[in-house]
This record gives sequence, structure tokens and C-alpha cells, in this order.
Amino acid sequence: MTHRPRTPQRAERIRQVLSRRQKDLTLVINNIHDPHNVSAILRSCDAFGISAVHLLYTSNTFPALGKKSSASAKKWVEQIRHHDAQGLVHALKKSGLNLVRTGFSHTAVPLFEWDFSRPTAVILGNEHSGIEENLIKFVDQELYIPMQGMVQSLNVSVAAAIILYEAFSQRQKAGLYDNPSLEPAELDELFDNWIQK
Repeated sequence: MTHRPRTPQRAERIRQVLSRRQKDLTLVINNIHDPHNVSAILRSCDAFGISAVHLLYTSNTFPALGKKSSASAKKWVEQIRHHDAQGLVHALKKSGLNLVRTGFSHTAVPLFEWDFSRPTAVILGNEHSGIEENLIKFVDQELYIPMQGMVQSLNVSVAAAIILYEAFSQRQKAGLYDNPSLEPAELDELFDNWIQK
């Protein structure tokens, strides 16, 4: 494996990117099986400054991501694995995150009504079966993306990008990208790791 040269420009670019990472905004990927969808979600996470995603795979195995399609994103976004729904929810709530799942129930709120300036974890489910029932029972809050056409659902990777863009827009207006959300020690540790990649 070859590494890119450690130039001052590259080091500065890494510092800039890390300074805008959003530690208190994340996605939960629940049993999404298509590697292209997972790779696209990771690319969107990197693009909108997400530090880490959480993986809960109970009925599917985490897909093997092709080196070419995902190498530009998976190495920049930490993937945290969980073994059960209750443990995942406990860990996220302990971190101070508000949990919300995607869906279309009568209690779901439109995407733009969710306050993404608050610490948030958005749960995305399997392409066919959605979010697993064992996780739904722990997460009451739900949001949906308003659509104007005959088809009322989107590809999960497209939905992730739209959700993250709305979160980015709200957080940008609130000035949350202007101040590092990572502690100095966390930023330094990530810098040392990233500069090797």
C-alpha cells in the first residue's frame, strides 16, 4: 500500500477537514446489504463532515466494499459496530444523541422540521425490509423526506445524502461548522492517523 506524500499542503488540508467534522451528528446503518449503497452513504458522510457511522447488522452481514468504489470515503469515516439494538441505543443515548429513524408512520415529521442543530443520530434501514423491529421499539421519533411524485420512497443512499444536506444546511446557519466539535486531543489523534493514509 502506498501513502500520499506528507506535504505541508496535505497536512493543512487534513487539519481543515478535521476542524469541520461533526462529532455529534451520525448515521446508523441497519442491515443495508447493497455495497454500492453503503459506499455511497460513506461518501456522503465524508462530504458533510460526519466523523463516524454506526453499524447494526443482525439479519444481514456487512457487505464487502470494493476498494475502488469506497476507498475514497471509508478510510475517512470511522465505522463503529454494534451487536444488538439495545446496546446500540444505550451507547448513542449515553453519548447525548437524539435518535430518530426514517419512516412514514402518522407520527413522522417532515425532514426540515427536525432540529439538526441538536446532537442527532439518524437510523437508516434495509433496502427492502426497512429498520428492524427490535430497533424500532427503542426509537419513538421518526422523520420522512417530503416528496411530490407518485413514488413515495427513495434509494437509501439518496435519502442519506438528502438528510445529511439538510443537517449541513441547518448546522452551517447555526455556525456549528465554524468551531471544531472534536476536542484538541481527538483532533491531534485523528490527524496523526490520517496523515499516514
